[in-house]
Amino acid sequence: MMYDIGFFVLLLVIGYISGTIVEKRHYTSIREREKELQSLPTIALKKPLNEEGITATRLVNGNVVISIDFFKKFLAGLINFFGGNISSYETLVDRARREAILRLKEDAKGADEIINLRIETSSITKNTNSNVGAVEVLAFGTAIYR
Repeated sequence: MMYDIGFFVLLLVIGYISGTIVEKRHYTSIREREKELQSLPTIALKKPLNEEGITATRLVNGNVVISIDFFKKFLAGLINFFGGNISSYETLVDRARREAILRLKEDAKGADEIINLRIETSSITKNTNSNVGAVEVLAFGTAIYR
């Protein structure tokens, strides 16, 4: 019995450490790519900022699926049991949303702006007990070329 508890705690520690490392690396990558692509305006307006000189438009999209690590799932289960804000899922959704927008911008190479930005989020569940296994985010919009 004591070995089972020790093994479970060891798995939690390994999950926490590896999940933290992966999340930090992903955030570092996101910040670097956001700096590179910050000059491409991405807005939710349905019309471009300047309608003059438009030569082409194209639908662009970015999609990402990010899975939930074991520690976050365990922590979320505890918080869900006692009630409260599940901040471990907030970082997951934030990373997914930002990554999807970056992929959208990368899909719009050479565009002058992206309009009508829309973001769809869904959870991918495991088994029939509706445990969240991953989060999918789809960002799409219209690239404007001048």
